[in-house]
Parts: sequence; structure tokens; C-alpha cells
Amino acid sequence: GKQRVQKMAAVLGAHEGAAVSFDTQHEDMLHDAQLDYYSRKLATASSDRTIKIFDVLGDQYNLAATLSGHAGPVWQVSWAHPKFGVLLASCSFDGKVVIHREAPAGVWAPIHEQTSQGAHQASVNSIAWAPHEYGLVLGCASADGTVTILKHQADDSWAVEVLEDPSRLGCNAVNFAPVLAEHANAPGGPLPPLKLATGGCDKNVRIWEQSPDGSWGTPLTLSGHADWVRDVAFAPNDEKTLVSCSEDKTVLVWTQTGSEWASSPLCAGGFESPVWRVSWSVTGNLLAVSSGDAKVTLWKQSLEGDWESVADVPDTN
Repeated sequence: GKQRVQKMAAVLGAHEGAAVSFDTQHEDMLHDAQLDYYSRKLATASSDRTIKIFDVLGDQYNLAATLSGHAGPVWQVSWAHPKFGVLLASCSFDGKVVIHREAPAGVWAPIHEQTSQGAHQASVNSIAWAPHEYGLVLGCASADGTVTILKHQADDSWAVEVLEDPSRLGCNAVNFAPVLAEHANAPGGPLPPLKLATGGCDKNVRIWEQSPDGSWGTPLTLSGHADWVRDVAFAPNDEKTLVSCSEDKTVLVWTQTGSEWASSPLCAGGFESPVWRVSWSVTGNLLAVSSGDAKVTLWKQSLEGDWESVADVPDTN
């Protein structure tokens, strides 16, 4: 059946708390929807093996392109920072990561494909771009337990680094720590080490940090969930705050003090059903939580540090 996509302000950027529903024209289940940096383009990923690009004008969504190239369900899409042009990465059950580019306007073409014969042997479940200050760097989490880092080179090739998850179980999510304003506003100054988090089928969250010599070493394992970790998300303005969600029906807020990470539940009683995705608003003051069958709640931290639910995004289907 035709799918309708619901768009939340805190997650994807439009009016605070408003939800918009429209027919995406996908022929199967919808897995992801992401607005670009300027909220002018929306990319959707579906089990019908395609990605659709919409031009956004107010509440109008006009289909601009349909991208093929995957041989299985497309799980996630991710826009690169606009300083690199119009680039969209996608990952799929087919074990492939594709980086698509629009140039000139209206013309899309794949510029890189990382196939399962290369890095990944199984479904690629999640992708995320590193902060643009590090260059064009894409993290990819795979069901074979590996995390692959793709890095664009000066000669237009892509270098591939494979990080082995100690559990060897599937990896469901990847997310990079942000670059804080004091580093971003100091051009040419030293950047902090590249840092990322993953969530896995072994119920753990892992923090990976690149050392000055470029190696990744052994990740830090954070235990606290009782089932598969489905998503991880660093706060956009704080590399010492990380949120994780799990099929155990909980969301944990992790905070780093010194070298230690400690967790506390987002809400005391947990959620009524498995929690699939967590996403911060651009400013980091709202957290959107997607649980169960398309239920989305918005959360805000009080001055005392407690988290409170501020809205349920209505289901407009």
C-alpha cells in the first residue's frame, strides 16, 4: 500500500510540534525520512528499494527524483553538509552503501558504492556523517558487527577503515560526537579526536575514539540495556551527553564525567513498547523519541536536570 510519512518539527525541522502527512508514492514500507540542512529537500527510504527526493516549499512536497541502485530495503538516508555540495548517503539490506550526488540541479548520480565484497558482508543498518570539520567522513554500522569509516580523499577516491565490534554481533546504529563551537570557530586549530557511538545486538552501547596516530583501539563498552540497542544520538551541542534507546522499552541518557559514563532513564517507568529511534532538535533542547507503532513523543530537560514529556506528536494517518 502507499505510505504516508509523518514529519515532526523537533526531528526534521519545520514548525515546532506540527505534523504533516502526505503520500510519498513508495510502494512498500517507509523506513526513514530526512530533511537536508536547509529544510528544502526531503529524502525518504523504503522497502521498495528506492529513495525519493522531494522539494519542500512550506507544506508542499513535490517529488523531484527517485533514486535506485539498491537491491534490498533501504534502511536509512543521510545528507552531507552543504559545503560538500548536494550529497546523500544511503544504506540497505543488500550490504551496500551508496553516495548519491545532485549535479547539476535535478540530475542525480551515484559517485561511490561500497559493496559487500568490500567492507560489509551483511545488511548495513545505519549511516551517519561525521561533523563537516573532519572532511567528508561517513560511518556505517553493519549486521556483521563491523563499523566502516569511509573517508573522501584528495584524489576523489574513498579510503575504507573497518572497526571490529568486540561482540561480533550485529551493529544497529552509529552516530558521531559533535564539534563544539570553540573548536569549530577556530579555523586551522586542532580538532578534538574523532569520536563515535554505536548501538548493538549485544545490548551494549560503545564509544569509539580515534587516537592521534589514526588508530581506533578498543572501544569503551556501556552496559545498561536489557535488549538490542536500536539507536544512539549525541546531543548536538555536548559531546559528553549521549542518548540510547532499546527494544527493552527504555531510553537512557548517558553523561560523561572525566573518563566515566553514567546513565539515567529518560523516564522512570520506561515506555509502553520497544523504542526504535531517538533524534535531537538542531539546538539540542528537544529530544524526539519514536516507539512502538509510529508513536512519537517530545522531551525537554528542565533546569533541575529532569526530563519531561512536552508533547505527543499526533498520528495524522
